[in-house]
Amino acid sequence: MPSIVTYKYIKQNPDIMEYIRRADKALEALGYTEHSFPHVERVAHTSAYILETLGYDERTVELARIASIMHDIGNVINRVDHAQSGAVMAFRLLDNLSMPADEICSIISAIGNHDEGTGQPLDAISAAMIIGDKTDVRRSRVRNHDLLTFDIHDRVNYAVENSKVVFNDSKTSIILELQIDTEISSVLEYFEIFMERMLLCRRASKFLGVQFEMIINGSKIL
Repeated sequence: MPSIVTYKYIKQNPDIMEYIRRADKALEALGYTEHSFPHVERVAHTSAYILETLGYDERTVELARIASIMHDIGNVINRVDHAQSGAVMAFRLLDNLSMPADEICSIISAIGNHDEGTGQPLDAISAAMIIGDKTDVRRSRVRNHDLLTFDIHDRVNYAVENSKVVFNDSKTSIILELQIDTEISSVLEYFEIFMERMLLCRRASKFLGVQFEMIINGSKIL
C-alpha cells in the first residue's frame, strides 16, 4: 500500500514543525548559524534536484525531501550525536504515521549518517542529502550582526555572497559554485572549517556515480 506520508504532509505536521523550530532555538542559544526552515528546505530542494537529475524515481526523491526536512531535529536533545538522536526521533514520528518500514529505514539511515564526524553515504537518499546539507553555506545563515564579534564560522558564511549546486552539461559532475568576498574571509579559511564536509560530499557524489567539483570565484578548486 502506498504511504500517505509525503513532504507536504510532513510540512503540515505541527509536531514535526515544532521539533524543527525548537532544535534551531537550541542551536541559536549555543551560537550556531541558522538551522531552521530556510536551511532544511534548501537541503530538501538540493537533494531532490540531485536525484531528479540523475533519473531516480519520484518516491525516492520524495523520501529524500522528507529526510532532509527532518535531518536536524536531534539538535533539540543535544548538538553532540544529533544525527543519531534525530534518527531515533524520526523513527518514532514516522512509525506513528504508519509509514512502511522500508521507507522509514531509508529516512533514518540518511538522518543518522549526515554528520561529517560519523556519517557515510549508504544509499542514494543519504548521499543526496549529505550533499544538500554540506553545501548550504550562505550569508543569510549568520545570526550575529556584529562583524567585530564574528568567529570563523560567522566570517566564512557571511563572506559567501552566492552559492549554488549544479550539474555539468554531461551530468557527470556535481559542482558547488561559490562567490566569496575574500576581504571578509579567505578561501583558505573556508577549507579550514569545511574540508571534512567537502570530502564527505566527494564520497557521496562517488556513491551516486558522479564527480564532486568546486568552483570558487570562477576558479576550479576541486
